[in-house]
Amino acid sequence: MNAQVKPLNPVVGLNIPAEVGMSLKDVCTPSLIIDLDAFERNVKRMGDFIKANGLRHRAHAKTHKSPDIALYQIEHGGACGVCCQKVSEAEAMVAGGVKDVLVSNQVVAPRKIDRLAAMALNARVLVCVDDSQNIDDLSAAAVRHGVTIECLVEIDCGAGRCGVQYGEPVVALATKIAASDGLKFSGIQAYQGAAQHMADFDERKAKIEAAVAQVGDTVAMLKDKGLECDIVGGAGTGTYYFEGSSGVYNEMQCGSYIFMDADYQRVKDEQDNYISEFENSLFIYTSIMSHTKTDKAICDAGLKAQSVDSGLPVIFGRDDVEYIKCSDEHGVIADPDNVLKLNDTLKLIPGHCDPTCNIYDWFVGVRGDKVETLWPVSARGMAY
Repeated sequence: MNAQVKPLNPVVGLNIPAEVGMSLKDVCTPSLIIDLDAFERNVKRMGDFIKANGLRHRAHAKTHKSPDIALYQIEHGGACGVCCQKVSEAEAMVAGGVKDVLVSNQVVAPRKIDRLAAMALNARVLVCVDDSQNIDDLSAAAVRHGVTIECLVEIDCGAGRCGVQYGEPVVALATKIAASDGLKFSGIQAYQGAAQHMADFDERKAKIEAAVAQVGDTVAMLKDKGLECDIVGGAGTGTYYFEGSSGVYNEMQCGSYIFMDADYQRVKDEQDNYISEFENSLFIYTSIMSHTKTDKAICDAGLKAQSVDSGLPVIFGRDDVEYIKCSDEHGVIADPDNVLKLNDTLKLIPGHCDPTCNIYDWFVGVRGDKVETLWPVSARGMAY
């Protein structure tokens, strides 16, 4: 006999770290807080760049996994829609009211393809392809559901992950898409992910210039075959100004710019300064839970409160104390002058914002020292 499926743990619904209107000092720690003023300025700055350069912005939802934030980007930042990396992530966006979604990744498993096609009943759905058999499978699912799935052929323009080589391999796949029932060839996906966090400006620029040349040649080859690219998409927070001014790309896919993180503080502009047009707006809010050693304090944000794949967090606005290591539930703060006390709070800039957001159930939106809003991380854990 099959085991009975148990209901969801009712305690999950109680895992809310704050209430609207409360003081920041009363927010439970560790929690993920957003400085709404800085966040809104970031959204506006990117929106202004997109508008000034005659581009579209398909904001990347893998950064925040929140339909509330995606809708804010669309309404206030001029985004045309969102990118997602997984079908389940895209489903959460569509369920939350987003109506234009690109899965900027390959979808090849039969069940996932079926869900992708079903999602196109309620939204514009696009997906990346780099394989001929995948085109057949997408076409069959689209016909079965009576929908159109738009496809972007992905070029490997230097990241060394998914995608075909530029030129003829792209033309061959695009031609097949255009001839397939239920599918529409909509353009090219050309995201140079490996360049986003290159600290040196000239090195980063050279990588993108190489990608732009490959993409430009491919767009011209497609045009010669009568295949127009509505979308030439790519670009991230570390390189958007290169692709955005190239005259080749027309759709940006930036995500981290809304929050920024400690790793992006190592990325430099042409004057060898931190790319300061965007501000830190996302913080792990943590408090001191132990201080038995005079030269170090222990906070409650350890490994389970953050991703450290890109390094340890940086303490915001402080140069007298330093986050130096962590274990599952504890973070160690160097406190050489013994200035921290029990229950003191700190704001940590996460090393990598995207996977850190995936740890939390809620964003706590703060203006000044008051909680103004709570946004659920609706696509948290949606990795399939």
